[in-house]
Amino acid sequence: METVSSYTPSSEEVTQARVLLLGPVGSGKSSFISSVHSVFNGRVTIRAMVGSSSTCFTKKLQSFTICGQKREVPTRLVLCDAMGLGDGEMTGLTLHDILSVIKGHVPEGHKFCPDQAVRSETGNYVKWPSLKDKIHCVAFVLDASKIATYSKGLRASFQQLREHISDLGIHQVALLTHVDEICPNTAKDVSMVYKSQVIKETMSKAADLMGMATSYIVPVKNYSSELDLNVNTDVLLLSAVEHILQYVDLYFQENTPQKTESKKASSEL
Repeated sequence: METVSSYTPSSEEVTQARVLLLGPVGSGKSSFISSVHSVFNGRVTIRAMVGSSSTCFTKKLQSFTICGQKREVPTRLVLCDAMGLGDGEMTGLTLHDILSVIKGHVPEGHKFCPDQAVRSETGNYVKWPSLKDKIHCVAFVLDASKIATYSKGLRASFQQLREHISDLGIHQVALLTHVDEICPNTAKDVSMVYKSQVIKETMSKAADLMGMATSYIVPVKNYSSELDLNVNTDVLLLSAVEHILQYVDLYFQENTPQKTESKKASSEL
């Protein structure tokens, strides 16, 4: 908690680290945001609207600043939530809109519509985004209980997204949620998560699905029906946030003015 609370972006151009959560409807994006808030708030709270596996409350781009302990001082971390991914271009957030969000063109509160892509004519469209407007890391959110049943269309969307986001120089991780639903021992004791063979195998399947190394797959348990916090659940959530911030800083290191000028000079030579 101290690490996250005291975090400061390594780039002087920005004051907050912006992380975009991407995943299918019901994967646990909004629940992850609320769960991280709960850890710092000291009690289980619902900050982001949470839908079910068949419904999506998040239709617009929403940014949530994570507050420090007892909400005294906000942290420098902002988690961004958007419409869930679908099996095709017309059933969820489109590739074009996702890339527009990452590049910093989409204004806060923009309501997404699959048949109306974000354009320069869109109200409050950010034509010349600065580093502070852009997304600094992408965290895919996957449901551990559905890894084996994700459709071919969704799998193709993941691969396409990964390729385009990588081309933008954005680092990516994957949060594996609902791990307690696939392992009874972990459901009883969350600290067993890394000792579970079932979860280990599911992490490998998630890595294959995303085309990532297993080290980029982070298991977490969100707060859902619980009324009280659990220290082991908190540890997983905070470890995931710390993991994400490491890649945020790596992005800043690669996109500071000095680095950019150095790359430009090298290309001219």
